[in-house]
Amino acid sequence: MKAEIESKANEMAEKGYRVLGYAVKTLPYLPDQFNPDEIEASLTFIGFAGMIDPPRKEAKQAVLECKEAGIIPIMITGDHKLTAKAIAEKLGIISSKEDLVLTGPEMSKLTPQEFIEIVEHIRVYARVNPEQKLNIVNALQSKNHFVAMTGDGVNDAPALKNADIGIAMGINGTEVSKEASDMILLDDNFATIVVAVKHRRKIFDNILKFIKYIMTGNSGEIWVILLAPFFGLPIPLMSINILWINLVTDGLPGLALASKPAEANIMKRLPRNPKENIFSGGMAIHILWVGFLMTIVTLGMQAWAIHNQKSHWQTMAFTVLCFSQLGHVMATRSDWKSIFKVGIFSNKPMLGAIAITVSLQLMIIYLPFLNLVFKTQPLTYIELAITLAVSSIVFWAVEMEKWIKTLLK
Repeated sequence: MKAEIESKANEMAEKGYRVLGYAVKTLPYLPDQFNPDEIEASLTFIGFAGMIDPPRKEAKQAVLECKEAGIIPIMITGDHKLTAKAIAEKLGIISSKEDLVLTGPEMSKLTPQEFIEIVEHIRVYARVNPEQKLNIVNALQSKNHFVAMTGDGVNDAPALKNADIGIAMGINGTEVSKEASDMILLDDNFATIVVAVKHRRKIFDNILKFIKYIMTGNSGEIWVILLAPFFGLPIPLMSINILWINLVTDGLPGLALASKPAEANIMKRLPRNPKENIFSGGMAIHILWVGFLMTIVTLGMQAWAIHNQKSHWQTMAFTVLCFSQLGHVMATRSDWKSIFKVGIFSNKPMLGAIAITVSLQLMIIYLPFLNLVFKTQPLTYIELAITLAVSSIVFWAVEMEKWIKTLLK
């Protein structure tokens, strides 16, 4: 009956059950010494039972989000091969015929080179030993993958330590696994990893946007001071003006970028290569050309005002540079989507920061005692309207850049 019993056991395993077999042996008397080799021989099979540990409801959605984010989920389990395959199919870890299932004994028959050749196609490992877990991590890393490994036992520690990110279970995890890991899940929930990835991407995006905004504005200020004499123009910014820009125009909107909500497609982008520097992906070019555009706009405003004998030319140039940076921070809230698609009111702290900055700028233009401090002069309504219109050039130029990038993508 072995074939029939094995067939029935496999049938249950294919449904995701963990199958336990039961057997008995009747002894004529209780032996003085228990020898497992003798007692556990010639047993009579009496049946088997199936247990199921259903995946959490959020696990399937978490696996889907991982795949959309360019993260490949791989299952390593002590379960039977058929049981592991059934659960992996339910979760979406296995989704095509190319996705392979490999057991520990099968893996041990492969040479290291043979294993490396197929490692990118394996989605489930069943009944592997601790050494093989470490080999899995090393093989994936040899294929230039960035590997995150989860585990809870003492035997998981080598693989957790060797992975790029070791993730231990906070509830059921051993102290050894926690010490070997970089991150500990307090709720032992795989879906929490996906949430952590989303938060990390949001924070990193906002840091990059902050750097882009600050460095673009600073490059604009530098170019204005350096190039003004080459065009036969007096330097339009005084020390107090530069300090004002750095503290207020740069500071408040820059801080508001930290509270910017995550972009809608943040979990549908491929992972960033950790070896790339922060200025890759066109960021350095953006800083240079937008900073240079701010310079051209500011010096152009200054030259026009001087040519038309506007006594307020310095205040106009100073205001154009300030408002150009505010237009830039509005447009740079998204790298790809227009601000009108993202929603002008989607980041209320940003709008508040811009409103405060504009109010403060108007105060130093129109309040007499602040005119003395900042060496500014009140502008007429027409002059103010002209500065606002000229300042908007940077905003529309960055919006145009995003539109071109979307077409070329």
